Amino acid sequence: MTSPVSSQIITIASGKGGVGKTWVSTTLCHLLASEGKKILLFDGDLGLANVDIQLGLLPEADLGQVLSGAITLDQAITRYDSNGGKRGFDIISGQSGSGSLASIRKERLEDLNQDLVALSKQYDLTFLDLGAGVESSVMTLCETADRIVVVVTSDPTSLTDAYAFIKMNHMRNPAMKLGIIVNMVEDRHEGQKTFSTLKKVCENFLRFTPEYLGSVRRDKHVVDAIRHQKPLLQRHPVSHAGEDIAEIAKKL
Repeated sequence: MTSPVSSQIITIASGKGGVGKTWVSTTLCHLLASEGKKILLFDGDLGLANVDIQLGLLPEADLGQVLSGAITLDQAITRYDSNGGKRGFDIISGQSGSGSLASIRKERLEDLNQDLVALSKQYDLTFLDLGAGVESSVMTLCETADRIVVVVTSDPTSLTDAYAFIKMNHMRNPAMKLGIIVNMVEDRHEGQKTFSTLKKVCENFLRFTPEYLGSVRRDKHVVDAIRHQKPLLQRHPVSHAGEDIAEIAKKL
């Protein structure tokens, strides 16, 4: 595979679980791949990985084997093809249900970061789907990012935990580009209002203004696609949530 002219690592994160972070990651990757981009999705949710589950994959290799030294990072790639094999994207699967991965030594994670940066040069965009929270492993994996995207909902605990994540990252790297996606809103007004709440706190306490990437409306088609382990835009090419993801993708 030849290297694109430029590449970028985008980290998809959240302060807490249950906000749809992995769904946002897989849907963005599927959409951008369908537009002809070379995409890699790295499942960095150590111990609770579920990218492969959402897409109905049974990968022969995963991140657990990489971290144990059994295989190299590029050997863990699984191809996801949709629409008759046209314009799919590559995935490095995590190891679901293995809590031991969450306690990997920092030095090993830093080596993994270096390998991921090197591998990302073969792609237009590399998406890193992180675990929720502010654990040390999450913060270390964030160091590879060119941009961080935080997924939130209007739930107060989601906003509180998202702020904690943003604060930690801003303290470690004040120059990092950081954007917000508000998921599962009733309408775009709710999305804007939710973002404004988080923006105000960031400006007041961090003197920092995150970028608003957009909101995704609550949509029954999303639940149906997840249940059938298919990307939303493959199972339901036309939907409100799909329209919203397309708008967000343009900003990335």
